[in-house]
Amino acid sequence: MRRFLICLLLALGAASVPAAASSTPAFAGVRLPDFTPLVDRVGPAVVNIRVDRQAQSSALDDPKTREFLRRFFGVPLPQAPESAPDAEPHLAAVGSGFILRPDGLIMTNAHVVDGASRIRVTLRDKRVFDAKLVGVDKRTDIALLRIAGHGLPSVEIGDSKTLRVGAWVLAIGSPFGLENTVTAGIVSAKGRDTGDYTPFIQTDVAVNPGNSGGPLIDMDGKVVGVNSQIYSQTGGFMGISFAIPIDEAMRVAAQLEAHGYVVRGKIGVAIGPVDRELAEALGLGSARGALVQRVEPGSAAAQAGVRPGDIIVRFAGVAVVHANDLPRIVGDVQPGRQAKLQVFRSGQMHTLEVTVREWAHGGGVPALRQAPNPAASAALGVDVADLNAQQLRELDATGGVWVGAVTDEAARAGLRVGDVITRIGNVDVAGAAQFRQLAAAVPAGHVAALLVRRHGDARFVLVRRPDQAK
Repeated sequence: MRRFLICLLLALGAASVPAAASSTPAFAGVRLPDFTPLVDRVGPAVVNIRVDRQAQSSALDDPKTREFLRRFFGVPLPQAPESAPDAEPHLAAVGSGFILRPDGLIMTNAHVVDGASRIRVTLRDKRVFDAKLVGVDKRTDIALLRIAGHGLPSVEIGDSKTLRVGAWVLAIGSPFGLENTVTAGIVSAKGRDTGDYTPFIQTDVAVNPGNSGGPLIDMDGKVVGVNSQIYSQTGGFMGISFAIPIDEAMRVAAQLEAHGYVVRGKIGVAIGPVDRELAEALGLGSARGALVQRVEPGSAAAQAGVRPGDIIVRFAGVAVVHANDLPRIVGDVQPGRQAKLQVFRSGQMHTLEVTVREWAHGGGVPALRQAPNPAASAALGVDVADLNAQQLRELDATGGVWVGAVTDEAARAGLRVGDVITRIGNVDVAGAAQFRQLAAAVPAGHVAALLVRRHGDARFVLVRRPDQAK
């Protein structure tokens, strides 16, 4: 009987094997994508870019200077290396690019060709061309080149807006000068804000120095981005790379080809982010918009009535979700046109109208030079005093108080001696007496949002009133 039971169990176990094995075919049929057709189609249009840059010459390279130092100061100097009479000192750099049109128009990164004295383009078939720089836009890191050719292989432009997170993409370029290198991965995120002008496509495609300017390609063989940056603590690939969306790159390219530069709108404000805690403290609700830290005197924003401490939540009908959205939205408005902007100020929404100007670097608000003697206001751990007429003129303000001293708790919150507080919560501060009343009205343990001017910039500092029960 025992032998019979053992045989029965073995038979049942053997019978169960096909059932277990039958569960695996569902996974056995999954295959990774084959990129070879895409490489065959797009690869010929990807180019290697080599740039010569003029080396910075030293005063010690001048024979007269060397002789002067030797004769009068006895300074021993090594002999300068000899070179051919027509030789020019240069530094070489390598990048990538791709041909937009068969007539030889090429897109790459602005930083690849920055400071170039000579640009040479090598195709996959080993033909070499001297390239002419058509235009550069450093804000988006896009540059256009042109080579003398016709019937050249070119890429097909895709749509970065429809690109989905998790989609397969590949890069072709020249990492470390290794031409026609292909790497693949997936889209890790879209609209990644790194503090630059452009919201990037984030991928895990292996991108290294030399890949800059090369194309990011989707599974349809279309270019959806321009490889531009990597996140690295070593200088090499660490699993995070960033590409400029091709939609933005092509908008820039159209202006570069037409004018050699990009025309953008500007209103003249310095901005900062709005986080959840600040939004709750001001009653804004959700964390959104761009906090106005400084308004340039005489700028379009100043004439429209924009003030430091305003939060711009909409511009020209487009919602400002993140602070870095605003420069892009304003930049897309043609200079000279009027646009409406919506700002959150003192607990209410206000609609202003601004005439957009052409983007250019401007000045700022003068810093505070003189300080009065502070008067005490201990509720929020800060001593304040009234501002005099000259200080108000320098700040272009009608009120506020000067910070003469802060407690350790207020300092940890971000307040500094010399700051000027112009608002507490959603109430503008006219002077020290009013500030003391407003500070005393903050419930113990609650947070007060102080609008602070510092070196011409405006920012909110969240200070918690000490809990008196502790």
